[in-house]
Amino acid sequence: QVQLVESGGGLVQAGGSLRLSCAASGRTLSSSAMGWFRQAPGKERDFVAAINWGVGTTNYADSVKGRFTISRDNAKNPVYLQMNSLKPEDTAVYYCAARKPGRWIGTSNSNDYDYWGQGTQVTVSS
Repeated sequence: QVQLVESGGGLVQAGGSLRLSCAASGRTLSSSAMGWFRQAPGKERDFVAAINWGVGTTNYADSVKGRFTISRDNAKNPVYLQMNSLKPEDTAVYYCAARKPGRWIGTSNSNDYDYWGQGTQVTVSS
């Protein structure tokens, strides 16, 4: 089993930056694609960004392109989300997700992910 724990959330003013981290424990995430999703109050969980295993190809939701960057180091903290130029509409609980080993392509479909963290709150004030 894999446990994912997010950190780095908090309160920031519009235009500011935050960096989220996702730490994994338990079974190795070798060859697993990783992703970030978010859920605002009263809304569905939405895709934010994903990164493939290996080459590290990334893809992003249109709403965050050019502002957010997903990266990974394949070590203790397997994935990061650097968030710049934050907007009030970015306010949400952010979740780290991982696919099973061998599923190395990151997708935007939350149903493709097998392991989830508990989430970290990001609040952007105007």
